[in-house]
Amino acid sequence: MLAKKNIFVFLILLLPFGTYAQKDSLNIKVEKTQITTDLYNPLSPSKAAFYSAIFPGGGQIYNKKYWKAPIVWGAIGASVYYYVTNSNDYDRFRTAFRLRSQGLKDEFTDANGNPTISTSGLENAQRVLRKNRDLSLLTGVLLYVLQIVEASVNAHLLQFDTNDNLTIKPSLTTDPMFQEAPRVGLTFKYSF
Repeated sequence: MLAKKNIFVFLILLLPFGTYAQKDSLNIKVEKTQITTDLYNPLSPSKAAFYSAIFPGGGQIYNKKYWKAPIVWGAIGASVYYYVTNSNDYDRFRTAFRLRSQGLKDEFTDANGNPTISTSGLENAQRVLRKNRDLSLLTGVLLYVLQIVEASVNAHLLQFDTNDNLTIKPSLTTDPMFQEAPRVGLTFKYSF
């Protein structure tokens, strides 16, 4: 009894929704002796990938998804910023470590000659900054490749069209002969 109730509630919840499928853009339709084809450009994904490879965000602009380009620029710009910052800080600590190893005064030594950062602290800072610099570089490369792939996939998926011919619209119909005991069923109508 509980299972029947759950199935009935599930079917009632499906009533207001329609499900749409994609229309194959390669199909040729014959209508009243006219042959029409949807536009399909097989080079569109290649162009989008090429534009993204030349200029990050170019493929997104080619696909007319203008809002994605600033996201790409911000993501790649952030990884470049962190790479440059970590690289500059690494160079500062590396130079200080080399000067201190030779017995010279470095930027982390105060006017009295007392070090503000220990030698082991300089070594540890170099190790951490090198790791962060390398991770920033890896992140930038991954984001660059990801935006190329995203532009290509988006260009490919933009060529698919949705059509009402492939629609599932559940509906509840009553049988006039059995009004006191309603039946629930599912009907699929399809045509080629």
